[in-house]
This record gives sequence, C-alpha cells and structure tokens, in this order.
Amino acid sequence: MAPLDRYTHGHHESVLRSHTWRTAQNSAGFLLPHLRGGDELLDVGCGPGTITMDLAELVVPGFVMGIDRSNEVIGRAREAAEARALSNLSFEVGDVYNLEFEDSSFDVVYAHQVLQHLSDPTRALREMRRVLRDGGWLAIRDADYGEFTWSPPNETLDRWMELYHQITRKNDAEADAGRFLAGWIEAAGYTSLEPSTSEWTYETIEEREWWADLWADRVLYSEFARQGLEYGLTTSDELSAISDAFRAWSDSPEGIFVVVHEEVLARK
Repeated sequence: MAPLDRYTHGHHESVLRSHTWRTAQNSAGFLLPHLRGGDELLDVGCGPGTITMDLAELVVPGFVMGIDRSNEVIGRAREAAEARALSNLSFEVGDVYNLEFEDSSFDVVYAHQVLQHLSDPTRALREMRRVLRDGGWLAIRDADYGEFTWSPPNETLDRWMELYHQITRKNDAEADAGRFLAGWIEAAGYTSLEPSTSEWTYETIEEREWWADLWADRVLYSEFARQGLEYGLTTSDELSAISDAFRAWSDSPEGIFVVVHEEVLARK
C-alpha cells in the first residue's frame, strides 16, 4: 500500500490472530497445483508470513520473497521463518506501488486480501506485472464482504457489515474487492484469466468461538474501531453492542459464518 492508503484493520493482536491462522492450504489452494520446485515467488502483503513460509517449503529449491509495509509484522515473519529453519525465503518492508525488484524477477506473484485495502488496485497489479516473468502466474485472492453470510440472522451484525463498508469507503478502499478482481486484472494487462471461488466456514463450536472472539476484540480495539470513531460513523456504545453480538452469535448451536473469496489466476 502507498503511504496514503489507510489500512482498515491495522495490526492489533486480534488482527494478527487471524492472519497467523492462514496457511497455503486454506488461503492459496487455487495456486498450489501450479507451483513447481525451483519457482521464484513474490508474496505481496505477506503479513506475519504464515502463508509465505508454506509456499517456500513447496517451491524448494526456489526462492520466496515476502513484502509488507509494516515493520512490525515483517519482524514477526522473520522470527517465525527462523524458528522453522527456512533458508529459501526473505521478508522485507516494501511498497506494492513501487516494488524494489528488477523487471521480470519472479515466476509467481501472489497477493492475498491485499487489493481490498488499496485505493488504486489496478496500478498495483501493473507493478506486479512488471516484476513477473513472461508466462508467469499472477495469483490473487480477495474477500467479498458483501457476499459474507451468517445464521442465525442478527440486526446488529447487519449493522457491523454496513459500518465496515462505510469505513472502507472513507479509506477509498473496496470491501467487496473479490467481485472486481477479474476486471482489475484485465485492465492491468494480464491474459488467460482463470477465476474461481472458495470459502472459510466457521460452524463447529471451536470455529465459532475463535471467529467471534477475534471479531469481538477487533470491533473494540483495532483500527476498525478507531477509524469508525474518528470518522464519526459509530459510537463506543454501538461498538460494544456489535462485540456482544458476535459472542451471542457464537453461542447459537445453529450458528454458521461463511467468508466468501474470489480468486483469479492469470498469465503475463
């Protein structure tokens, strides 16, 4: 993200709790059949690096670079990579709009839940295309908040969804990015697009508790809360009610929450 792009979630512990849960299997399944040993791969917006490290193991002896604009999360990623004794990857602070790599440096460029936070996703995709080798794979996966679904119905969670869209619009970002991926990617000059969809589903007691706990905390303590208050879009009382609604949803034996993603594989 550029310095002026404002990250809706921030890096509160409740956000990183979600990010460190992610793996190549649950977040990059659409890409995995196309990876080869020896590939050089760039993970744009890698966060704490859990997906990145999985990808590095899959492309040995290839090399993987993970970039993120946050010094804090890059530090966490480096510590985790050291603990896993992975030597074929590196993590660096970077800017998606100005990648510090030569043209045609990578066989694969991957970005997960990044474009939804950008004010100019097509510009970022063009920069990813610049560093991709001819015939290389672009792999993009992003959420579509407007397609999220949950049960039982809850008007307070409906308000959370409305508020999320209001905050992201203030940030000049697109919460429903998934549905726009193909158009953005075509506009950036890629070819041979292969779209697909996948979901994260939280339905068991343990899954519901985990998802509800992290969002109950996020709506109180993360950048989402701070920005909502700063923009005058919500109140502390409303945020507390939303937090309580997530916990109440998790207590329902019939509770289910489905997080919808669109994915696109494309060629340079």
